[in-house]
Order: sequence, then structure tokens, then C-alpha cells
Amino acid sequence: MTAAASNHRGHSHTREASRRNLAIALGLTAGYMVVELVGGIMANSLSLLADAGHMVTDAGAIGLALLAMWVAGRPASIERTFGWHRTEVLAALANALGLWLIAGLIFFEGYRRFLDPPSVNGSLMLVVGGIGLLVNLAAAAVLHRSAKESLNVEGAFLHVISDVLGSIAVIGAGLLILTTEWVLGDPIFGGIIGLLIVISSARLLWKVLHVLMEGTPTHLDLHGLCQRLEQLDGITGVHDIHAWSITTGYDALSAHVTADMATLSSPGQVLERLRNIASQEFGISHVTIQLEDSEDGCVEDHHIAHPG
Repeated sequence: MTAAASNHRGHSHTREASRRNLAIALGLTAGYMVVELVGGIMANSLSLLADAGHMVTDAGAIGLALLAMWVAGRPASIERTFGWHRTEVLAALANALGLWLIAGLIFFEGYRRFLDPPSVNGSLMLVVGGIGLLVNLAAAAVLHRSAKESLNVEGAFLHVISDVLGSIAVIGAGLLILTTEWVLGDPIFGGIIGLLIVISSARLLWKVLHVLMEGTPTHLDLHGLCQRLEQLDGITGVHDIHAWSITTGYDALSAHVTADMATLSSPGQVLERLRNIASQEFGISHVTIQLEDSEDGCVEDHHIAHPG
């Protein structure tokens, strides 16, 4: 099995595990979503309604992640030579922006309740918030591992983590109202939920934009890769090198590599060694290398200097 085939097989296995974990998390979230919505209406609690509304979007976010994963599995075509893998990145972008929209709505409702504080049922907040915390922790535990391997799953995971924080805030607000009868604690904790949502989603948004801007994968030492390629006998230099991510776990590389005439007389062997270094040692799935006898004939002007 070639290095590229091995990387593809590993990526497919990770995708299946992520799909299964997302389905489990969707069941947990959707199952409790109705309970929390009803409880929030009965308790007249912004903290609980904010958390319940966020759980509604959690179910949508997880569903979107599952849909994106299905679309991304469609085969490549002449119109889309890399297939539909970027769909997962776009789903992560939608989830990140959706989190900011939720935070904005929570801030608006919190401001309104500061002006006209309603009566709130602290006991019901405690009960519903406590059960919600257990459900959200279970969903977060299911998604935790897959979130490290996919921006798409990370977007859904952050929705769930925000709900964990939201449930904690609901419990805190309920305790405050029961012990002090200070109803302003409810919009304050609702605002804290909104702030935590913005902070947690900002990192995801930056990572998504980095992929969409075709930035070098953050885990890849591009200078180290160039130096490693140049250590091969007969290789005289590396230039016009580009590395980017198609989606999480599927990185691509293109490079021009110069070699002496003796090496160029049997290019197949050296190309295989170069590709194996990029694939096996640096984890790059899609490798394209062009051999040249010197940089003089190269018309590209994208060369990035690297330590020799």
C-alpha cells in the first residue's frame, strides 16, 4: 500500500468515527432540547431560555456537520477535481458565525431584561439546568476526540461546550435567585453565556479562515520539509513550494525540486523517495513534485527562502 493510499484509508476511518459520534451527540441534544425549552418558558428564565435556544442551534449545528460530512464524501469530478471536501470547512464557518448570532441575541434579550426584570422560578432553573448539564457533558465527551481531527466536528463540539458552560450559568443563576431573590442575576449569567460563546468560537473562526485562505497547515514545518528533501543524494534545491489544507486531515503539497543530471537520468526512483518523505514523515496526503535541472528555466515567482 502506498503512503497516499494509507493516508486516504486513515482519513476515511476518522470520517466514519466522526460521523458515528455526531449521530450520538445529535440524539442526546435533540432528546433534551424540548425539555429545556418547556422548562425555560415555565420558569420565565433568560439563562434557561438562552441555553435552550442554544441547544436548538446545537441540534442544527450537529445536523449541518453530518450533512457536510455526507456531501464531502461525494466523488471528485472534472468540475471539482478535489471533490467536495471543503464542504466540511464551510459548515464549520457557518457554525462559528451562528454562534456569534446566538450571542448577539442573548445580549439583546439580557439588555431588555435589565430594563424590565421579570419574575423567575429559581427552583425549576436548578432542576432543568442540572439535567441539561449532564446531557451536555455526555454529548461533549462523545465529540471530544473527533473534534481534534476535524474542523467540521470542532464547530459542533464548540456548540455543545458552550451549552455546558450555559448549563453551569443556569445553575449559578438559579442558586443566586433562590438564596438572594436577586432576579438581575439571570440576565447577568445570560450575558456571561453570550461572552463565553463569542470567545470559544473566535478560535474556530480563525482556523476556518486560515484553511479558506489556503494558509500553510499549522502542524507542518515547511522549512523542515524543504531541508529534509534537500538531504537526498542528487537533490540540489527546492523552490516554488506550496502547502495547504483541502480539509482537516487532508493536506496538499506542490513543489519544484532541482536535481543533478545523474539523478534526473532515473527520475522515477527519486520522485518516489521525495513523495515518501512528504507523505510518511510529514503526513501530507496529496503530493505533486516537478523535477528540474535548475531554477533558471522556472518561470514561477513564488519562491520562499528557507534555511539551507
